[in-house]
Amino acid sequence: MKKLINNPERVVDEMIEGFIHAFGNDYTKVDGINGIVLKHKKDKVGLVIGGGSGHEPLFLGYVGEGLADGAAIGHVFAAPTPSTIQGVAKAVDSGRGVLFLIVNYAGDVLNFEMAAEMLDMEGLTTATVPVYDDVASAPPERIHDRRGVAGFLFVLKVAGAAADQGHSLDEVVRIARKASEATRSVSVALSPGTIPGSVKPSFTLADDEIEFGMGIHGEPGIKRTKLMQADELTDNMLDYMLDDLPFASGDEVCVLVNGLGSTTLIELMIVNRRVSRVLAGRGIAIHDTVIGNYCTTMEMGGVSISLIRLDDELKRYYNHPAQSSFYHNMHRQER
Repeated sequence: MKKLINNPERVVDEMIEGFIHAFGNDYTKVDGINGIVLKHKKDKVGLVIGGGSGHEPLFLGYVGEGLADGAAIGHVFAAPTPSTIQGVAKAVDSGRGVLFLIVNYAGDVLNFEMAAEMLDMEGLTTATVPVYDDVASAPPERIHDRRGVAGFLFVLKVAGAAADQGHSLDEVVRIARKASEATRSVSVALSPGTIPGSVKPSFTLADDEIEFGMGIHGEPGIKRTKLMQADELTDNMLDYMLDDLPFASGDEVCVLVNGLGSTTLIELMIVNRRVSRVLAGRGIAIHDTVIGNYCTTMEMGGVSISLIRLDDELKRYYNHPAQSSFYHNMHRQER
């Protein structure tokens, strides 16, 4: 498969090197590991994110003001090692504890838990909050088994604001969990992604097929169906999400229409048009909309939709200014 790479074994190392060359005024690489941290550490709860590469700009692109303080970077579709996570946590710690905000995948959960145990032995207090927003990956009665996908961005936005405002570790954990419980996502794949160095795509689809509920590593969804028009597909995606929380008339939400890597903005805007109409028809107000490629699967074709249901508290944290290399939300005004 055609890729602009050198050695497949050095893809992550060279990606990080390129990132630092571009954004080195604000970020630094942690010595000896694939970790990125802000250059200027604040006196607050440290917030560390991380996971496998291949989902850019998640994770390294969301280290910034009002967001994460550091990111532990794994190989493509592989969790970062416990030692990498440990090194990033120590680099961001200011003595007020560190929150690990992670996507709910077995490898990530295991490695972050191992890192937490190692840090505990060194006297560094940590807490972990997993994000499990993918409604297609498990039924509501097993919500904690669900995968974390693009809705992670909304939970990070809220948790990062809480940490930035100087709250204790326990309070930041409470707010992050509340945001995670209020977030839902569903994804649809139109075409596969490819892993650097691989000679085959991660899965195959016929020209007239889509995979409904696809995971961010190419995990099978809940059904494979024929390609349909954008409005019909968007309606089907929203049906899964809106009844799950459930979302109801009078609610206020933020919307993320996320491309999986190769989807054009034209397509994402068309999907968002339908999302806006459906939500308005159900009496659900939109506080903010984010459109673009924020959580990808290499160059997979497809789209995910994420919603976070706001209350006054979550809305206040969502409106807090945030800026990183690939995400900017400097102020929100009431519509």
